[in-house]
Amino acid sequence: MRIVVSGKNIVVTDALKDKVNKKLSKFEKFLGPNSEAHATLSVEKGRHIFEVTIPFNGIILRGEEATDDMYMSIDNVIEKLEKQVHKQKTKLERKMKDYNLRFDTLFENIPDTEEEELQIVKTKRFAMKPMPAEEAAMQMELLGHNFFVFSNSDTEEVNVIYKRKDGNYGLIEPEF
Repeated sequence: MRIVVSGKNIVVTDALKDKVNKKLSKFEKFLGPNSEAHATLSVEKGRHIFEVTIPFNGIILRGEEATDDMYMSIDNVIEKLEKQVHKQKTKLERKMKDYNLRFDTLFENIPDTEEEELQIVKTKRFAMKPMPAEEAAMQMELLGHNFFVFSNSDTEEVNVIYKRKDGNYGLIEPEF
């Protein structure tokens, strides 16, 4: 498994890099040797932030945690990723009873918990007028939402603009 470790506002020491590599390398059992993980360590306003993104078979495993201690942030993100992998395993097992992707060794220390079945409880339909992303951001703020689905007048495609934790905006542009 290839692990890319980078830092923002922090010097990534060998000890931090070794900790990240050791913790993320156990996911190779599930993801395979050709997978790639992107890990970012950063410090903002005294908060130690650790982010990991692992693309795998059309699924993106992602975790982010901010604490007062970088090592604790790393441990918390690994725990989140283990839960995500466990959830994906459960989904696959339900779909394909005989399917086995070498999950057994990865989950030796994780207790089995019943996953709640996700339910769609509400469906909304609305008319979309084409608008640029900046106008969509203003509409989102006016509505008081943290995301907004719109037809992008620049690309003529459906996009989603969202408010990020850092207060900036993100734009999701699907690729088909």
